[in-house]
Amino acid sequence: MNKILLVEDDHNLGIMICDLLELNGYEVSLLRMPDKTIKNLLEDKFDLVLMDKLLSGMDGTDICAEIRKTDTISHTPILMMSALNGAKEICIEAGATNFIAKPFEIKDLFTIVKDTINKGKVLND
Repeated sequence: MNKILLVEDDHNLGIMICDLLELNGYEVSLLRMPDKTIKNLLEDKFDLVLMDKLLSGMDGTDICAEIRKTDTISHTPILMMSALNGAKEICIEAGATNFIAKPFEIKDLFTIVKDTINKGKVLND
């Protein structure tokens, strides 16, 4: 079972995404405090970080860049999401493995989550 760290500070959206992913066979840890992302990744193994770009008091791209600079977790696949125009390029430049624009169709989310996890496995093998 693939394990996902979902970094989302929007209460309702976080619960909805978490529930949908769990119903589709993923183990999900929902993290509402983005400043704890690195700590969580260092303490547990995740197959994917699914993270919003705009978080309370932080920009997800800053967290993404920090993950990429931290040796033991630098190869963790990161899927970022945002509704902002031009966010895809910014997120990819910060080190995101993949990106999905909000709002998204649930089936598209499942496809890109699976693809991003698989891409991470290929890069880490």
